[in-house]
Amino acid sequence: MAPSKLQVFQFPCREDNYGVIIADRTAGFVASIDAPEEEPILEVLEDKRLALTHILTTHHHGDHVAGNAALKARFGCHIIGPEAEAAKIPAIDQTVNHGDRLDLMGHAVDVIATPGHTAGEVSYYLSDQSLLFAGDTLFAMGCGRLFEGDAATMHTSLQRLAALPDETRVYAGHEYTLSNAKFALSVDAGNAALVARAREVELLRDDGKPTLPTTIDLEKQTNPFLRTANPAIRSHLGLESASDEEVFAALRAGKDRF
Repeated sequence: MAPSKLQVFQFPCREDNYGVIIADRTAGFVASIDAPEEEPILEVLEDKRLALTHILTTHHHGDHVAGNAALKARFGCHIIGPEAEAAKIPAIDQTVNHGDRLDLMGHAVDVIATPGHTAGEVSYYLSDQSLLFAGDTLFAMGCGRLFEGDAATMHTSLQRLAALPDETRVYAGHEYTLSNAKFALSVDAGNAALVARAREVELLRDDGKPTLPTTIDLEKQTNPFLRTANPAIRSHLGLESASDEEVFAALRAGKDRF
């Protein structure tokens, strides 16, 4: 029998983070994707009358794990995170690596290694729900800064995510879409899909609405970091004959200066 459809609750945390809670009331499964801070997560849990059973940690940065210890003390929840960063993740119970498949109260969660932003970051993919939780690896029209990895590593991580089904809904850790759209337009101005999406994003942000989730299909159409083979982007950068990794490195350096 197919698992129940998960409810997904996305909400703002800190300055520009997003928290996400996924819930299957029938199974009693309630997971927080990362734990940026305790209070907003508690507010959603109380409002929806849910009790936290798991935290799925993407990476060790403080704005993704600050709520771990307090939430575990309150709920006794099971905290899962990447093995390579276990020493930096508060209150972790279980470590995971690329290719692992978790069975969380009847829900299959595939672990995809997506290093680059940090050395051990992972993303969580629920194929039967068409859901991807990409942490700070893949953003709407952008990608994470290279704090602990290099361009080739991040490019490989993004290609893993781009290979997922087009309909996959992507939740990311931050609301960076407006600034990402501006940079994307600066290197891919002739992309009609990107122009239309940038307008939509402006309207959403003017109304105080989130721009996430996105989809893999939409990112392949509009995210320059997934479009390193695109001739127009390569021409703009003067890298017509470069490797995809070299184009990616130039894009990431350009975004860092933008």
